Amino acid sequence: MSSSAALPDPAPNTAPNTASSTAPPPPGPADRRRWFALAIVMTAAFMDLVDVTIVNIAIPSIRQDMDASVSAIQWITAGYALAFAAGLITGGRLGDIYGRKRLFLIGIAGFTVASALCGLAPNPDILVAARILQGATAALMVPQVLSIVHATFPAHERGKVFGLFGAVVGLGAVSGPLLGALLTEWDLFGLGWRPIFLINLPVGIAGLILGARFITESKAPRAMRLDLMGVGLVTLAMLMLIYPLTRGHELDWPLWGHVSMVGSLFVFGLLVRHQRQKAIIDGSPLIELSLFRIKSFAAGIAVQLTFGVGLGIFFLVWTLYMQMGLGWSVLRAGTTGVPFSVAVSVAAGISVQKLVPRFGRKVLQAGALLMVAGLLTYVWEAEHYGLAITSWQMAVPLVVMGVGMGLIVAPLTDAILSEVPKEHAGSASGLINTVQQMGTALGLGLVSVVFFGAIGDRLAPQELGPAFVNAFQQSLWWVTGVLVVIFLLMFVLPARPKAHVEGEAAGDGPLAKEPALKG
Repeated sequence: MSSSAALPDPAPNTAPNTASSTAPPPPGPADRRRWFALAIVMTAAFMDLVDVTIVNIAIPSIRQDMDASVSAIQWITAGYALAFAAGLITGGRLGDIYGRKRLFLIGIAGFTVASALCGLAPNPDILVAARILQGATAALMVPQVLSIVHATFPAHERGKVFGLFGAVVGLGAVSGPLLGALLTEWDLFGLGWRPIFLINLPVGIAGLILGARFITESKAPRAMRLDLMGVGLVTLAMLMLIYPLTRGHELDWPLWGHVSMVGSLFVFGLLVRHQRQKAIIDGSPLIELSLFRIKSFAAGIAVQLTFGVGLGIFFLVWTLYMQMGLGWSVLRAGTTGVPFSVAVSVAAGISVQKLVPRFGRKVLQAGALLMVAGLLTYVWEAEHYGLAITSWQMAVPLVVMGVGMGLIVAPLTDAILSEVPKEHAGSASGLINTVQQMGTALGLGLVSVVFFGAIGDRLAPQELGPAFVNAFQQSLWWVTGVLVVIFLLMFVLPARPKAHVEGEAAGDGPLAKEPALKG
């Protein structure tokens, strides 16, 4: 394929936009290849979305089948989030430099291979390693999606395309847990939970073959250099913080764990110093530190990080509570979550189209308060009904929480970016995605503290259910505290986000919202 002309790259995980870029000529009316290309990249994005949500519901089955430790089941999810977070900005920059089509194909090929390794993993260690590889290859694949859209579609068609992307995000949020429950419950060919990963193989192979044929290559005109030192420092800092958290309960909180967590703060400090020097030397830091001088951006990043922590805790704990505490089947647990997913999708659409233009940041704050109300209702129900609680009784707090989450996730990115200079929109959006994933990884690491730390080590079978119910309640109080912090931080967001120019808001919005729906 001939390489298309360079484009401004407002995609969330790439280098900042350049005003001097030249757009390619609009495709002719008979050029249907762009729609095939769109279907391919949308399918890949959907595959990544579903893969995250599909795993949560199968975690208890994986633990039982493999006799996995507490830290192993945390790393099955946290390892993916950490690798995804560490590689997002790097993946976008690589696409700018070496070609977005090329990186997309490498990413989808790697993701497919990693999915096969997950599905065939003989033990928890191999599964964790394969999940980390999955996250790393997803970080190569996902940042290219909207960049390819911008390289393929003229400006007047992008609104329709981004609307389709939003629908894909919503569908992934709804279908992931249910699909995971069905595949695990059906026990296809006696494989148990393994088809939740193996289902990616035919999809990935088809995407690879069709992508090579229909996607047009494109690169950024002046791509920034890779900051490998920055990637290394941020990854090391996160590992030093998250690894001791996940292993702490299991190892009785050894001294080296506390030293490592304190040491991570110094590594983060070293990262900041390196980014400042990098900006002076060649103007290509991994993180654009000047963005944090913008009060609304700094507060928004704090909201995104904290929100990720809350979601990371809730979704894993919720799954363990229903299946291991209440003894529900994976199918019952999966269908119980459908009202939540539907509420998120519906509220997200209404918030962006109807509410935010009229009420501004009050919509996001109302979402935080609704989530708090849902969590407190859930705490009361878990205490009142105990082990006899039903899916229908859970539906009320889940719908309230889902509506609240939908009011937050859809407009949050625009609120954060509203005062960011146009030339930094791309790197700012990439940082939003990265911070969201880091927060999720941190929240998953904290599960050993807030959930497993509340469960005794030697419990009789009859004590297990009540212990899980109690630990679930305690975890919900932690998540409630997180939502209160988020509500307060939202006061620093602009009262009404400024309107973005076409191609900037549209380019940033859907993908930047995606991690929040991955809970």
